[in-house]
Amino acid sequence: MSKASAPVSRFAWRSAPPGRLMGRGHGAGDLLEAHEWRVLEQRPGCLRLDVHLPDRLRNPRGQLFGGFAPTYVDLVAIHTLRAGEPRDGRRAWLATVNMRIDYLEPIEGPRFVIESELQFRRGRNAWVQTRFVDVEGQPLLSALTVLRDSGIPLPEDGSSPSPDPTSDR
Repeated sequence: MSKASAPVSRFAWRSAPPGRLMGRGHGAGDLLEAHEWRVLEQRPGCLRLDVHLPDRLRNPRGQLFGGFAPTYVDLVAIHTLRAGEPRDGRRAWLATVNMRIDYLEPIEGPRFVIESELQFRRGRNAWVQTRFVDVEGQPLLSALTVLRDSGIPLPEDGSSPSPDPTSDR
């Protein structure tokens, strides 16, 4: 299988070096260079990360291109929901069913902090609040993401799960 057609590894988060959120091998994570993020705090339902702004994600003014912000938010929200769990446990596919983002100030980097916390669970749905702040603590972005546990186990081989036509998505 060629590198371009290889399945995205769901094991990138398992291979994280100490103090990092994830290793290499995840499409969105690699785009954001998440393997370089530093975990400042991690406990059940809570993450605080020191991240950088890669040059390729900047707009012509040198700021984070707004369209990439949801990629950061989605990846961090999923990891927040799983924070504090064993990394080698069986997982179910999570689906993002809603995301609201408020852009408060331009994100210019080179570094910023992402704070994310589980706010509420009801049934298979979870609400995660995510904030981007600059290194002085000034708010840059606020987001609320609703994730749904699909109940579909992630395959052991790292491939994408097949949709279950009987599920009540």
